[in-house]
Parts: sequence; structure tokens; C-alpha cells
Amino acid sequence: MSVHDHAMPAPVGGRLANPVTVSCAVLIGVAIAVLGVRFVSGLGSVTNLNDGYPWGIWVVADVVIGSAFACGGFSVAMLVYIFNRGRYHALVRPALLASLLGYTLAGVGVLFDLGRWWNFWHILWPGYASPNSVMFEVAACISLYIVVMWIEFSPAFLEKWGLHDARRKLDRMMFFFIALGTVLPMMHQSSLGSLLVVMGTQIHPLWQSIVLPLIFLISAIVMGYAVVLFESCVAAAGYRRSIEMHLLTPLSKIMLGLLGVFLVVRFGDILIRGALGRAFEPSLQALMFWVETVCFVLPFALLGSEGKRRNPANLFLAGVALMLGGVLLRINAFLIGYMTGEGWNYFPSVPEMLVTIGMFAIEVLGYIIITRRFPVLPREDHAAAAAH
Repeated sequence: MSVHDHAMPAPVGGRLANPVTVSCAVLIGVAIAVLGVRFVSGLGSVTNLNDGYPWGIWVVADVVIGSAFACGGFSVAMLVYIFNRGRYHALVRPALLASLLGYTLAGVGVLFDLGRWWNFWHILWPGYASPNSVMFEVAACISLYIVVMWIEFSPAFLEKWGLHDARRKLDRMMFFFIALGTVLPMMHQSSLGSLLVVMGTQIHPLWQSIVLPLIFLISAIVMGYAVVLFESCVAAAGYRRSIEMHLLTPLSKIMLGLLGVFLVVRFGDILIRGALGRAFEPSLQALMFWVETVCFVLPFALLGSEGKRRNPANLFLAGVALMLGGVLLRINAFLIGYMTGEGWNYFPSVPEMLVTIGMFAIEVLGYIIITRRFPVLPREDHAAAAAH
């Protein structure tokens, strides 16, 4: 049996109109209304951004955090196609769907924070390119990666529409896109850490480090596996399907191994730089550092033994804890640990938060629609048989 036979994806089916999808539609409508005001009247009309804090929740949550949440496809693809762990092939397509939705929205979200948003095309126009800029590298890689992910996911559409010849032709070229889909996220996830490096002393010592690119990259991969655990548990509960414990249990062990590497790098760097003392100061930054750390350590208590890893509740809670840890790492580094000088402060406005909530609602609604109408999740009877 080839690795492609393992997945046997099929549409879940069912009604699209339900309390969850209707709620998502309402939240999306509210976000669109707020953005309408933003694009007509400017950032100041709906945000609390200022000269001291030119980046707010739309950049940190919608782009930096959103793209990290979307690393599930990249993380699982590495296991299957690079480390030849074909047993996880059934997780590739659902993880890829969550990734392409997350990255697509992150790419769109960049436009929200641009002062002169009508010039967004400058990002991709060669005459305006600045190859030495970290932001240019991030923008270029994310833009190209979005295209690559839609190509990688396109077999789900081709299968649904019966375009089998096109599917076979695409399969012959897919190795190229898989390779790109592995390299590109490694480049821009590490470069998101480089953005903080170039800010220098404006970033609190607990987060300012020359190894931030490595810290951000490893944490993004770990978050990718955490999102797979979370998404699998939620999909199983929401669609009343059997949870894929035969895949999630060994996957969680791999996740813990990478998490251990992350913590060694994170605390080794802090100790070498002599910054650990700042974690014991009576400050908001110190408090948030320890909250972040607890979230990264908690999965070891939840999944420390084989028996615990066979508990779906533990898998779900560990995934949530790691996702929260990754969120706090990025919020702490980009906002709470950002020290622009006296007299400046920032807290997101209600309209800013409504847009962010609306963005995640689009992702949830898109996931429900596509999984119900296109072959994404493994066929239920095959998944049950594989578990035995």
C-alpha cells in the first residue's frame, strides 16, 4: 500500500447552516463593517495605534501568531515527506487545510495595518524590492508560500470535481511544491524572530536575543503539532467521529521531543546572556515570562507517560497549552516586551479585537465548509479500521 492510500479522504457531509456557522457569519460581518470604516477613515478611526506602537494586535495576532498557528501542514509534511513517516499521511490534508486558511488570512491581514494600503502591490513589485530587508523577506516568502499551499491542496478540489487526469499530472510535479512548502515557512518563521533582533534595545532582555530566529522557528514547528492535536480533537467531537489516537499518540511524543529542544535553547540562551535575573523583577514583563514558561512546560506533565498520551483529554489540553505558550511568546516579544520609551502605551481597541475575532471566524467557517464538501478528513470506516 502506498502512502497515498493511507488517507482515503472523503467529505464529511451534512448541513452547512448550524449555530456555529451562523455565529461565524455574524462575526465576519461585524469585522467587515469595522474594516470598511478603517479603509475609508484611516487607522486612527478604529485602532489605538500611535507613534510609539505602530504595530498592534492586527500584526501580532493576525499575522505573526496566525502564521505560527498555520504551521501544522508544514510540520506534518516534514514528518511524512522528509523523515518518511508515512503513517502520518492521513493528517497531512486536514493540517494543510488549516495552514492554507491561516496563511491566506495572515497575508490578507497585512493590508489592515498598512497606512497607505492602496500601495500594497509595492510589496511584490520588483522595482520596490529591498532584498536586504527582513520585512521584504517575510512578505515575499509568505506570499509565495500561500500560492504553494493552494497548489498542494488542489488535489482535494480536483478529486471532488472528477478531474482525475489533471490530478495525475499534478502528482508528477508535486515533489517540487512539497520541497518549496518545507523551505519557505522555515525561512519566514525564523525571519519573524529576526524582526525583533533588528529592533535592538527596544525589546526587553527576556526576549531580545541573536538566536530569536531559531527560537521562533522551533516554537512554530511545535505549535504546528499542537494545532494538529487541537484540530483533530475538535473535529472528532464536532463531527462525532472516532479520534485518531493511533496517530496522535506517537505524534505527541515527537512534539514533546521538539518542545524539549525548544526549552533547552530558550533557557540556555537566557542563562548565557545573563538575563535570567530580569525574570525575578517585580514587573509585568517578568510575570508574563513565567506564564509563558508554564504553558510550555505543562505538556510534559500532561503527556509525560505513554498512558497519559493515550488520553484524548490530555492531548487536547496539551495542544491548548502549547498554542497558548506560542501566543504568549509572540505577544510578549512584540507588545509586552516592546519598550519604545516613556509616554507611550497601547492596548487594542474593541474594533481591533472584533476584526481579529472575525479573522479567526473566517478560518473556522472555511474549515467547516471545505471539510463538509470536499475530501479532506480520512474516511471514517477506514480510520476506525486503522486504529485496530
